Amino acid sequence: MEIIKPDTENTEPKNSSKAMTSTAQSSGLNALSYVQTKVVPLRPDHLERNRIVAYNKNSNMGGAFDLLRTQVLKVMEENGWRTLAITSPTPEAGKTVLAINLAMSIAHHTTKTALLVDFDLRRPTVGACLGLTMEKSLNEYLADEAELQEVLVNPTLPRFVVLPTRKAIPLSTEVLSSPKVSHLISDLRERYNSRIVIFDLPPILSSDDVITVLPKFDCVLLVVANGMNNRKEIEESLHHLGTANLIGTVLNKAEPQNRSYY
Repeated sequence: MEIIKPDTENTEPKNSSKAMTSTAQSSGLNALSYVQTKVVPLRPDHLERNRIVAYNKNSNMGGAFDLLRTQVLKVMEENGWRTLAITSPTPEAGKTVLAINLAMSIAHHTTKTALLVDFDLRRPTVGACLGLTMEKSLNEYLADEAELQEVLVNPTLPRFVVLPTRKAIPLSTEVLSSPKVSHLISDLRERYNSRIVIFDLPPILSSDDVITVLPKFDCVLLVVANGMNNRKEIEESLHHLGTANLIGTVLNKAEPQNRSYY
């Protein structure tokens, strides 16, 4: 997996707001406890089958995601950004797996907390990849059947919280453009200034969902699958992302390069 950075001229912040005082920072990030957030244990065998490797910070398989984390956080910190959208040109590019591993890697970073939101409302898979039980999820929150604290999940990883979507949501474009979703994004962004919020979006060429909701995020990361996405699809995706703060393009499913320590 490689990250290809775009020109720096597209990394000027388009949105800015004053950060609120962080309860987590004032009490120490390592002392976080989840009182209202539901804690759900994860199964290592299930994670391994779904290519979730960053859960164990001692695993050498998470090195690529740690490198990506460092590059992403550097750009975000320089611009004061805290919300990151992740999309791909087409399905099956691995964007959800990458989003989960990146969020976990950020959570291992002791100065940050990570919140992963499943905003692929047509085909939500974050909860399934993690093996989460989802009695209440984003579905219930958007239907006014649950409060936000009822639908957040801590998968037994410190500084990591997930907002899953249990099933597909009809009229997803209209939902993503609604005031309720705008308020949710703002609330998640501003609640803690140590938090990085990652939104797993649908593929950009599959519907108009991404184009609708993209202006609400600080920046975006494009995931391209090696051998799957052709030049026309990539160029069309970049055209749609033209007004967004594109911080990089990740070449996923690439052959690993053998590197010695030196």
